[in-house]
Amino acid sequence: MSTSIRRRTTTAASLGLTAALVLAACGNPSDGGTTEVAAASGGTVKINLSPDQHRVTTGKVDSIAAEVPEEIRKRGTLEIVDSSGSAAPLTFFATDNKTVIGVEPDIAHLVADVLGLKPHINTVSWENIFVGLDSSKYDVGFSNITVTEERKEKYDFATYREDNLGFEAKKGSGLKITGPEDVAGRTVAVGSGTNQEKLLVEWSKANEKAGRKPVDIKYYQNDSDTYLALQSGRIDLYLGPHPTAAYHAATTGKTEVVGTYSGAGSTLQGLIAATTKKDNGLAKPLADALDHVIGNGTYAKVLQRWGLSDEAVTTSTINPPGLPQTGK
Repeated sequence: MSTSIRRRTTTAASLGLTAALVLAACGNPSDGGTTEVAAASGGTVKINLSPDQHRVTTGKVDSIAAEVPEEIRKRGTLEIVDSSGSAAPLTFFATDNKTVIGVEPDIAHLVADVLGLKPHINTVSWENIFVGLDSSKYDVGFSNITVTEERKEKYDFATYREDNLGFEAKKGSGLKITGPEDVAGRTVAVGSGTNQEKLLVEWSKANEKAGRKPVDIKYYQNDSDTYLALQSGRIDLYLGPHPTAAYHAATTGKTEVVGTYSGAGSTLQGLIAATTKKDNGLAKPLADALDHVIGNGTYAKVLQRWGLSDEAVTTSTINPPGLPQTGK
């Protein structure tokens, strides 16, 4: 995949034509908990919000399964970790408030299928994803994890989706975000320890260097507090993953996406990847499994069922260039 950026900065109006998700109807308990979304290519997709997911599946590939480290093969399970802080359509809870669903667990299940392993999903706080990977408690993270040069020092990556960020504002804000100057002096919420935070901090420093006001960065414990602050005017913007921003804006009708940006910065298309402890032998089988499901069409079916077809990649790459380290 080309690493040249397809920088997508847009007004809220144009996002109505190109956003990955545009809600057409709210969840309907009478049909088991579903919602209709319209994909960028036109038409609608019914998203299943119930615990009975009928996930897309695929078969084991013996040659790829044989690449898995012996310890994991003997165990028979793939210990997958994701974040409890994620949101629809990435990782979230079904209508029973306990079953983990979303595009991330769906792709993880496909990979486990190819490797001939039983997927076991562990949902933890964001920081504990990496603590668990470091200690080998978990084999692989599928949690909208962006490839960064700093993370590559400790982890190996097998890419499976484009990474695009979204600036979310109160509906009718009139804001348009295309670069650092547009957030100068603004109050912006972001998740701690994320690549979104890294990008926002760098933008703030760029503003100060250019003689503009820095960004007033805010952190909240959960999404509900963030959106309450956005509605009340205590913050101007919230920077997060574009899929969740688009989904939330469409679901509530109270916010809008006023700009998008690559998760790897201005010169590189950001990439989301399966993340595993460095040199543990899993990166190649993960990438090979992802290439297999990309090739057999099941990967495309998963992205389509969550309205994220426009974030597809054509191949899985091991440890590609990522978000540069600060000051480098």
